[in-house]
Amino acid sequence: MASVTFDHVYKRFGDVVAVNDLNIHVEDKEFLVFVGPSGCGKTTSLRLLAGLEEISDGNILIGDRVVNDVPPKDRDIAMVFQSYALYPHMSVYDNMAFGLKLRKTPKSEIDRRVKEAADILDIGHLLDRKPKQLSGGQRQRVAVGRAIVREPAVFLFDEPLSNLDAKLRVQTRSQLTRLHQRLATTFIYVTHDQVEAMTMASRIAVMKDGLLQQIDTPQHLYDHPNNVFVAGFIGSPSMNFFDATLAESDGKLEINAGGFRLEVPAAKANEWRQYKGREVIFGIRPEDIHAKPFTPPGILESDVTARVDVTELMGNEIFLYLMTKDNKQFIARVDPRVQTHPGDELDLAINMSNAHIFDPKTEVSLAG
Repeated sequence: MASVTFDHVYKRFGDVVAVNDLNIHVEDKEFLVFVGPSGCGKTTSLRLLAGLEEISDGNILIGDRVVNDVPPKDRDIAMVFQSYALYPHMSVYDNMAFGLKLRKTPKSEIDRRVKEAADILDIGHLLDRKPKQLSGGQRQRVAVGRAIVREPAVFLFDEPLSNLDAKLRVQTRSQLTRLHQRLATTFIYVTHDQVEAMTMASRIAVMKDGLLQQIDTPQHLYDHPNNVFVAGFIGSPSMNFFDATLAESDGKLEINAGGFRLEVPAAKANEWRQYKGREVIFGIRPEDIHAKPFTPPGILESDVTARVDVTELMGNEIFLYLMTKDNKQFIARVDPRVQTHPGDELDLAINMSNAHIFDPKTEVSLAG
């Protein structure tokens, strides 16, 4: 088992900086997920760790060993790709055993590892089949099994669930989480899907344009985003943002967003009052906007009225696309008992205890 360290790592492709001064320490047995949009540098970071790309500057360590110049085969890692990359003419057993055979591992040891991995992944009954006889989910498990039999210090996953349908993706996600718990080794996982990141990770590293934006536990990222990008990327649907001003009226601090004014609760007012009179970006998540009279008890609410533009019934909840009086659109995630239609005026309760403010120039959080 091993920790992984990115120490001031850069990767340049000509004038393009794909990874810019990346500093991360991944603890032994941790499940770290790199997340971000396409082109943010997450897969490049993984390929640098795997040895599939050369580092431009900095060091990568696996355990205490700098591996910059170590060939991929000697880094004690195993990688699972988005494409299953199975040999079509080989059986499942031979696909899983192939890497061990190249290393001249004894046959008895190969047999033990393959059958143990097949048992962990519940594919023991598939060992004699060819890849064309398997479903997408089964092929993905074979690809994971091929990595498991190597018994590496670090597992690397590059968007391994992207080719699966939605139901199978959820199922495989939970299987990978259980696998991590069972193997008790270091997992580093790349995805563009923030739901995968939130549900699987010990910590999440959010990247944009080659730069690490924030690294933290899923819940802390959700509750305390460092900037507008992280706030908008983590959470589904994403956070609503409004250009606003912090104003004081009758001794009470308010968010003035043009189409509505919201009172800031006392706990936040003490922290935010230093920005009184300043322009800010006001952020509120859809799940913190409730339709009356279905407001949960115990929230510090501030009222606003909006016009319903589009409704999306999800079964256990409704997504409402709403318009403010000055025609700014935002999304609310409300109770399924709400009866409303496009064009209706709807009274809303905003949970200001979970509100956020950001600097409009730097887009950095102003709430610590």
